[in-house]
Amino acid sequence: MVTILSEKDRTVSVKDPSASIVTQADLAGLPAPVRRYLTYSGIVGRPRIETVRLKYAGSFRMAGDKPWIPLSAEQFYTTNPPGFLWKAQFRFAGIPFMFGTDVYKDGHSHMHGKLLGLFTVVDGQGEEVDQGAMVRYLQEMTWFPCAYLNDYITWQAVDDHAADVTFHDNGKSVTLRMYFDDEGRMLACIAQRYGEFNGQYVVRTWATPITEYSTFNGLNIPAGGLGVWQLPSGDFPYINVRLTEIAYNQPIAAF
Repeated sequence: MVTILSEKDRTVSVKDPSASIVTQADLAGLPAPVRRYLTYSGIVGRPRIETVRLKYAGSFRMAGDKPWIPLSAEQFYTTNPPGFLWKAQFRFAGIPFMFGTDVYKDGHSHMHGKLLGLFTVVDGQGEEVDQGAMVRYLQEMTWFPCAYLNDYITWQAVDDHAADVTFHDNGKSVTLRMYFDDEGRMLACIAQRYGEFNGQYVVRTWATPITEYSTFNGLNIPAGGLGVWQLPSGDFPYINVRLTEIAYNQPIAAF
C-alpha cells in the first residue's frame, strides 16, 4: 500500500510563537559571558525559535592549493527536535557543476554530492560524519541563539570571555568553546571535529572566526565568517560565507 502525503503532512508545523517568550530569568545560571552574549543577541523578550530558513553565499575550496569556488546555499533547521537540511550549489565560470546536500536528523547525518547533478562524488555516512554534523549544528545555532537555552544544551564556564557548550542528542554529545568580547559579540568557536583528509576521517581542530555582525529580524547575529581547519601543515581556511536572508518560525518542508 502506498501512502500519499499531503502538503500539510510534509510540512513541519510551528507552535504559537507567543506561547514561549525568552525572559531574563531564562539566562540565570549561565556563565557570565554567555549571559552577555545572549543579551546582546536580542533574544530576551522575543519568541523562542522552532524553525529556521536561511540563505548564504560565499566560496569554498577543497585544499590549500586549490582555487576558491563560488557557492550558494539554502539551509533549513528545526530546534525541537534538533536537525537540519543543507542544500548547496557550487559554480565554475558561473555554471552550477556540483550540488550538495547534508541532512542531520535523529543524531545521524547523510552527506551527498553530485557532479552536474548526475554522478555521485560524495556519499558520507557513519559516526565520524554524525559527529561533524553535530559540531556544525552546535556552531550554527549562532544564527538562532535562543536554541542555546534548550534542554539538550549544557554550558561550562571557562573565564569572562569564553565558555564551553555541549550539545547532547540521541546518546551522543559534542563540545565546542566559544569566545566573546566585552560587548557580548561572539568572536569565534573552536572544536575538535572529524574531517576527511586524504580519504580518511581524522579529528582536527576546527575554528569559525566571525568576520561580520548584522541585525536580521531584530536579532544581532553573525553575518559573515570563515571555516578553518588547523592542520599540522598550518591553518587551512576552506569556506567563507555571508548570510543574505533568514526567516524564523515559518513552516518548512519536512526532511
